[in-house]
Amino acid sequence: MNADFNKNHFELFGLKPSFRIDAARLEAGYRELQSAVHPDRYAAGSDAEKRVSMQWATRANEAYRTLKQPVARARYLLSLEGVDTQEETNTAMPADFLMLQMEWREAAQDARQAKDAAALDKLSGTLRFEEQALLASLENALEDRRDLPQAALIVRKLRFLAKLGEEIGDALEALES
Repeated sequence: MNADFNKNHFELFGLKPSFRIDAARLEAGYRELQSAVHPDRYAAGSDAEKRVSMQWATRANEAYRTLKQPVARARYLLSLEGVDTQEETNTAMPADFLMLQMEWREAAQDARQAKDAAALDKLSGTLRFEEQALLASLENALEDRRDLPQAALIVRKLRFLAKLGEEIGDALEALES
């Protein structure tokens, strides 16, 4: 097993760093790497070989999960460029997005209180539509315009949508129970 721990996630799977990735190539690269480093291949090996195999298998899984998810992939690409998305610390958002956030939160709260599954479903659909639009903007910011600060802002917006989407999902589950 002569894998290089200095390779980034993309290099591990033979991909160039890009938001636009070939999902089939990612999958093939992952399967190839996993077959080479899987701990079962080193069951009869030394403790050191088993440990390194486990480290590689863990790294391959982490890299695959990161690159498979568009927001995680964008976050990782930005980190490779030295850009911190500041999702935990930077709450600055454009005024129009802040207004939308407030409207969505109020609509979710109202629907939850009214036990209105249809309204929650409709809001969930609105968020999915908004997420798709933001992902398209994110791709454009990263690939076409190379606007890294804008891409970081979009990642923060997507994080908000994901959190609200989870809350709506939890509310729908509670109604079904």
